[in-house]
Amino acid sequence: MSRQDERFSGPSGVAARVQEFYDHYPYPPPVDNLEIYARLWQDPSRRRADHYLFWPGRPYQEDRAILIAGCGTSQAAKHALRWPEARVTGIDFSTKSVSHTRALKLKYHLDNLQVYQLPLEQVRDLETGFDQIVCTGVLHHLADPAAGLDALRSVLKPDGTMHLMVYAPYGRAGIYLLQEYCRRIGVQPSAQEIQDLVEALHALPQSHPLVHLLREAPDFQNEAALADALLHPQDRAYSVPQLFDLVRGAGLSFGRWLRQAPYLPQCGAIAGTPHASRLADLPAEAQYAALELFRGTMVRHSLIVYRSDRPEPNGSVRFDDGTWHSFVPIRLPRTICVEERLPPGAAAVLINQSHTYTDLYLPIDGEEKVLFDAVDGKRTITEIVRTTGTGEHRWEQARSLFERLWWYDQVVFDASGPGALGHKAQHGRG
Repeated sequence: MSRQDERFSGPSGVAARVQEFYDHYPYPPPVDNLEIYARLWQDPSRRRADHYLFWPGRPYQEDRAILIAGCGTSQAAKHALRWPEARVTGIDFSTKSVSHTRALKLKYHLDNLQVYQLPLEQVRDLETGFDQIVCTGVLHHLADPAAGLDALRSVLKPDGTMHLMVYAPYGRAGIYLLQEYCRRIGVQPSAQEIQDLVEALHALPQSHPLVHLLREAPDFQNEAALADALLHPQDRAYSVPQLFDLVRGAGLSFGRWLRQAPYLPQCGAIAGTPHASRLADLPAEAQYAALELFRGTMVRHSLIVYRSDRPEPNGSVRFDDGTWHSFVPIRLPRTICVEERLPPGAAAVLINQSHTYTDLYLPIDGEEKVLFDAVDGKRTITEIVRTTGTGEHRWEQARSLFERLWWYDQVVFDASGPGALGHKAQHGRG
């Protein structure tokens, strides 16, 4: 038995306590109806946008091997519904979580889903590789997150991609205050203790940093959610610099933030401050770290990473060479175009509803709106420009607009065609 096996199976080990916790309080709370989710992902444009979020330089495909590491009660079943042509594997060490997932597999006839009760650290036992790994809300609960990430990296195919989510420290300050409070007075994760804790939380001073989170996350009134947040036996958070150290230490490289606008100094209110130029002069990682501090309320970091030894370019989208003309812009779900109560000079305001910061909106003028309205997920930027206007200024206008759409999480790009990533091409201005 390996040292990892001993730590997991030992009665006093961190992993054993976490396993026991989730067997009593499976999280997210189990669901038995995925009909709305299934209908949502029947939209092929939504699946294409999801593909190119992770692989801008790879032609679209649905046949892939996906690992949901720490699948909880429904995450693996949801991915199997989302990608019916994929081979989805879910692992979790919680008996109840695995049981709920297997029940969903039977209910929805998910023949493309395999579920195993297995600690993340032992993922090599599956003896297979994966094109995509999803590990959200798991690493920060491990006794050794670095060892867990190393294990995941070992089963990621050379050209694969990984979606990670870990807790962020500053926005969770109120949670960590109450976690320590509960430890000091001996609050235990039992039904009566949680009921008493809910009652006590109503007496929190309105200035307490947890009060805002309680208002924003009403599911804190749910027993399992409250236990997961305040009574979890193992919980740590990562600032941006700590997260990049963790990723690099596992032989992985940063691709992008799942939603990147909150981390970019050119987006939102910060772009209009006297500090904008100073921030712009910083390396990208330093920008991200500074914006985490400036915003102050990030509770999690969601990012896409690749293997550092990936045999092909990681598909980073750039606008400083001639390749962008060949990109096909694809609108992201939950983006809306508002045409009422606009700021002066704007023909519309674009908003990604998944953003939690209200300053992350993008005004566009009339000529830009013509370009934006022409985005259909099929035409390249060159084709859009040719069909919407003429003149040399149109190309610079298009470059500026589509770069801002990218920054503000309005679009992703299919950059897999001729002349796209890594292959400069003439855009044919005529």
